[in-house]
Amino acid sequence: MTTDENLGKAAIFDLDGTLLDSMGVWDQIDAAFLAKRGITVPDDYMETVTAMQFREIARYTIDRFGLDDTEDGLMAEWDRMAYDAYTSVVQPKAYALDYLRYLKDTGARLAVATTMPAGLRAPALGHAGMLDLFDAIVGVDDVGRGKEHPDIYLEAAARVGVPAHAATVFEDLLAGVQSAAGAGMHVWGVYDESSAQSWPAIQSIAQGVLNDFAQAPRPLA
Repeated sequence: MTTDENLGKAAIFDLDGTLLDSMGVWDQIDAAFLAKRGITVPDDYMETVTAMQFREIARYTIDRFGLDDTEDGLMAEWDRMAYDAYTSVVQPKAYALDYLRYLKDTGARLAVATTMPAGLRAPALGHAGMLDLFDAIVGVDDVGRGKEHPDIYLEAAARVGVPAHAATVFEDLLAGVQSAAGAGMHVWGVYDESSAQSWPAIQSIAQGVLNDFAQAPRPLA
């Protein structure tokens, strides 16, 4: 049933680990990529790079491991590895698609705020059946700063014409939860195994938390 209970509100979603069950893909890519160079993935690597822009990750990886690769070369290799996964095996989180359709049917504006490389966003959302539901897709590369800063969430809200106080952010990354909350947005933490260590902190900051989107707020705040 179509209603207007979310008219004038926005929902802003992270992709990896929030809408998409995809964090394991990047673990596999990191392991395969570094194994080709005779390197085992350090325990802190994934957590360190999660909030970074794609080029920042390439630069950090080259510097940390003393690689001879170029930034552009690394990014192209990662893109090739990830494209296959995002267009074949990566699936939406439980009830995510149903929730997006509910929001759309009730007047909410929908935006993506992601660290995912630009070339993967539309293919990944298309494979998940979500692409046509979104009014805006924003990446950290669009704002020039990572998710430890609120710029990406504020830009997403601006692109759909909704003020920050009327926007709800769904995020599995602690840095994103912190920055969005600090910008005056409503924030819901989304559980993902990759963020298990940060979950207590996320619970203490977020307005609400969920394990799947059957638990998401109806209506939005």
